[in-house]
Amino acid sequence: MDFLHSAMNQHVKGKHLSFEERVIIQTRLKDGCSIRAIARELGCSASKISYEVRRGTVSLYHGKQKRYKADQGQSVYQINRCHCGRKSAFLKKAGFINYVIKHFFEEGWSLDVCANRSLATGEFSHYQTVCTRTLYNYVDQGLMTIKNYDLPEKLKRNTKL
Repeated sequence: MDFLHSAMNQHVKGKHLSFEERVIIQTRLKDGCSIRAIARELGCSASKISYEVRRGTVSLYHGKQKRYKADQGQSVYQINRCHCGRKSAFLKKAGFINYVIKHFFEEGWSLDVCANRSLATGEFSHYQTVCTRTLYNYVDQGLMTIKNYDLPEKLKRNTKL
């Protein structure tokens, strides 16, 4: 057999299983295939298949029998996927956000002045603040009580190219 022209699927590192592949796992397990045979067919590692089987196994008949279900594996995957990614620092840095809002409205400081002066005076450390660009993103997203019409220079600028 020539290895350059193998009929086996090449596994792409970091690729997640699709629902169709989960259905294949379900049918092959129902037919009595081993995990290694399923992994060979799908072109991925046996440990990936065993993790997936563990993730999607449900108890049937009051716990007397356990079986892999593709839809259960897919739903657990989607729930876990929701918890991935970087979390927003907005709630963690509420003290700094309140500082910015207070000085913006009471003293007329810009968002850039608020961010830089809090660091310069030592009221907040670098880990307690967010950068100026993030403050403007929070305004755009509507997370702060400061609105775009409160920023006079921002409305004058044409950002569309």
